[in-house]
Amino acid sequence: MENLSAIERVLCAIDTDDLVFATKLAKDLRPYVGGFKLGLEFFTAHGPEGVRKIQELGMPILLDLKFHDIPNTVAGAVRAATRLGVAMLTIHTGGSSDMMRQAVTAAQTAAGEANVPIPQLFGVTVLTSLDDNDLMELGYKQKASDRVKRLSEMAQLCGLSGVVASARELQLLEEQHGPNFRFITPGIRPAWAADAHDQKRVLEPAAAIAAGADYLVVGRPITRAKDPIDAAKRILAEVQSAIR
Repeated sequence: MENLSAIERVLCAIDTDDLVFATKLAKDLRPYVGGFKLGLEFFTAHGPEGVRKIQELGMPILLDLKFHDIPNTVAGAVRAATRLGVAMLTIHTGGSSDMMRQAVTAAQTAAGEANVPIPQLFGVTVLTSLDDNDLMELGYKQKASDRVKRLSEMAQLCGLSGVVASARELQLLEEQHGPNFRFITPGIRPAWAADAHDQKRVLEPAAAIAAGADYLVVGRPITRAKDPIDAAKRILAEVQSAIR
């Protein structure tokens, strides 16, 4: 993988069930971001046709559906998603090594059959909406940082392209980081953003880049700003300052 430019690192999360709004927003933001993240809300409302509508803009798509099921089911879902020609897909690392390996194989096979590039497959470690107390409530004895490290190690061994993790844990993953294993970081909140919403383990854009993030997923600080274009420009400037 080549070095990423500042703009390639910024992925705007378009989390809405309004296709007209999503399409207009994507068109407006296209010059200031490197791609778009489409998640469960968007995909449930509009499915593959909605994805294709955004793809018409010629931008990379992170299809963030976080597949988590038995290995055979996840492999099938990955095959179907790969045929859409998206740049990146997400699965949950907690689904087992077997699930992750089958997902990797499915992406490679489906890409060859559909004559599309193999998507980068990223494993979700611990959601940025969870903290140590939440994990304890769920019955996990590990702290979030320890669990992220373990799941990231598994993902790399299984052949994934990288992991999705909070920037607060990236320094723990430094030994894994490299051109063939990259980090997507959600929970990005600029200092000037209103609040963290439902995110708990958050960091500012420049700090996330300094911590080792390759891609930043930024949603509401851009999409719910009074001026989304200005917000995207400000975030891009912060990223540019961090990689000089």
